Amino acid sequence: MSKEYIEIAFDFSNQDQYELLVAELVELGFEGFNEEELEEGRNDGVALSNRLGIGAGHCKTFMLKDKYEAEQVQNELDIIFNQYNLTYYKSVIKEENWNAIWESNFDPVRVGDFVGIRAHFHADFEPAVTHDIKITPKMSFGTGHHPTTFSVMQLMQKLDFIDKTVYDFGTGTGILAILAEKLGAKKVLAVDNDDWCIENALENILNNASKVITIEKVASALQKDQYDIVLANVNRHIIESNMDELTQIGKPGGILVLSGLLIEDQSDMIGLAASKAWIFQEAQPLDGWVSLRFSR
Repeated sequence: MSKEYIEIAFDFSNQDQYELLVAELVELGFEGFNEEELEEGRNDGVALSNRLGIGAGHCKTFMLKDKYEAEQVQNELDIIFNQYNLTYYKSVIKEENWNAIWESNFDPVRVGDFVGIRAHFHADFEPAVTHDIKITPKMSFGTGHHPTTFSVMQLMQKLDFIDKTVYDFGTGTGILAILAEKLGAKKVLAVDNDDWCIENALENILNNASKVITIEKVASALQKDQYDIVLANVNRHIIESNMDELTQIGKPGGILVLSGLLIEDQSDMIGLAASKAWIFQEAQPLDGWVSLRFSR
């Protein structure tokens, strides 16, 4: 039986409003944000390039229908949009239509000459990038388009992954795990509690011929190994709920990278990490979001 998805479509009036909405919708479990910028005098929208635009726009986001109904998302969704005095439109999309919709809105992403992310139907990067990652663009969060994933990759460019062990918490598409291996990690454990994300990440890992990445459902309480580098590109709520586990998983002398955070979350997250003996090292802000690096 094919899966069905709930599509939520909405207009927003400015970029700040959009970023706040995305943060709240991610916490509810929505993924795959397709943003379109509205041209003056039009209300149908045109596709953005890789970077988020400025001004009014239109967005579509998605969630598995079963999850939407089981977690009674409707009430929370109404509360979120009412506080912004916005209207949203809900529709159901069948699985066979999903890939066509997502692929038609998926553009290649490049972080300078460091890394490029593209689908199998995209041409090679020109000029070339050092690390070329091919993915199957499905609903999982983390295609590199959003500032959270983009800024984590910027931080990763500065880190030494050679012969390191890496724990990728909330792997989504698996991009960060794949990049960690390409940067020289000897062992990468990617975890996620969403079956769709695990399926998509496994496919992307196979696309990139990885030999050192394994993927599991989140089971940090059972995780006995410790890792040199811990990556957590999720959101504030999940980080706060799992900070003890993220600390236990990290080796003494290791590195912790937190993302999925709005810039106004930075001071609170630095304080939370400090309470677990993590020392703040660097912030990587981008378009109202921020990734944070810690050591201990």
